[in-house]
Amino acid sequence: MPFLSSPYRGIVKRMIETIGIVGGGQLGRMLTEAATPLGYAVEVIDPVSKCPAAQVGARVLRAELTDTQAIQQLADRSGVLTWEIEHIPAHFLQGLDEQGYDIQPSPSTLAIIQDKLRQKQFLRANGIPVAPFAEVLDKKVLRSGGPYVVKSRRGGYDGRGSLSMDRLDKTVIGNFFGKQAVYIERKLAFQKELSVVAARDLRGNVAMYPVVETIHEDNICKLVLAPAHIEPTILRQVTATAHKTMRCLKGAGVFAIEMFVVDDKVVVNEIAPRVHNSGHHTIEACETSQFEQHIRAITGMPLGSTVMRAPAAAMINILGRRKEPLLRKGLDGVLALPDTHPHFYGKDPRPGRKVGHITVLGASVSQARERAELARSKLSI
Repeated sequence: MPFLSSPYRGIVKRMIETIGIVGGGQLGRMLTEAATPLGYAVEVIDPVSKCPAAQVGARVLRAELTDTQAIQQLADRSGVLTWEIEHIPAHFLQGLDEQGYDIQPSPSTLAIIQDKLRQKQFLRANGIPVAPFAEVLDKKVLRSGGPYVVKSRRGGYDGRGSLSMDRLDKTVIGNFFGKQAVYIERKLAFQKELSVVAARDLRGNVAMYPVVETIHEDNICKLVLAPAHIEPTILRQVTATAHKTMRCLKGAGVFAIEMFVVDDKVVVNEIAPRVHNSGHHTIEACETSQFEQHIRAITGMPLGSTVMRAPAAAMINILGRRKEPLLRKGLDGVLALPDTHPHFYGKDPRPGRKVGHITVLGASVSQARERAELARSKLSI
């Protein structure tokens, strides 16, 4: 239900009993696992009654994530409302926020980020480096030519909703995207892909996790290596860019800032206003996981330490290869490896679907990566 606004709204917090989450997938599941030990009840909106979050104790309001009536009901029943996915009605959430409901992070930030063209325009306007981009076939901004990446402005993830092209062709774009609104970026030949997971509390304090390197295969994240092996000059650029980006984003919670290193310069690729795949390793690798950090941030608690518990960590995603039941064959071999931590999300496999991950801690990144790849090879899902 709505609360009286004041200069201290969100700082002097009332007692929160229930956290509402729009979305009950694997991120909702891990948020629930973090919230429960702190004494919070969790209720999620999800179209599936036995969604991953429900399997670990979250109550489920069964509805589509775009159902504004359900979102209103969840807001009425929650002390604070958050989300695990961007593709939800941000403008409706903005209206609730204006009425005094506590919604974190800020729905105004969500509205900017969920439209990828608007996100790029916002970043550029705030002096944050991004790849050259333009609306479709506006080549004036892309003077040096291709290759290009044409992207859906809304809804794309894990490579979905993007098309690489050496030359722009209206017919090909139209056949691929149909009536979806799209925009163009220059395809960058990057040296590394990096990610910074950062959190802000209600008082404006920011905590950042060590920079990680992400390795993708078929546009889907395969590996996360922590900490990233980068030169000190690059690390300073990444850190400065992440802090500058965080100053532009509003609200409390965890954000992931994905970056490319191009010709020893850092550019921001995309922002996720939520917990993120590139922070899953923090469950075992850091003193405070990204999931607990998000719960702390949105409920008015102090942020936790982001220090790593081991010199290095590697996280490898478990992706479905075909549509089949989840078998977990070979799990005994995975568990026999030292400091190796598998997580399954309670989802049946299908091609490219993230059904779990494995985190390995080690004395070095190379050791952790080798063991993570070994663990994945033992597992037949």
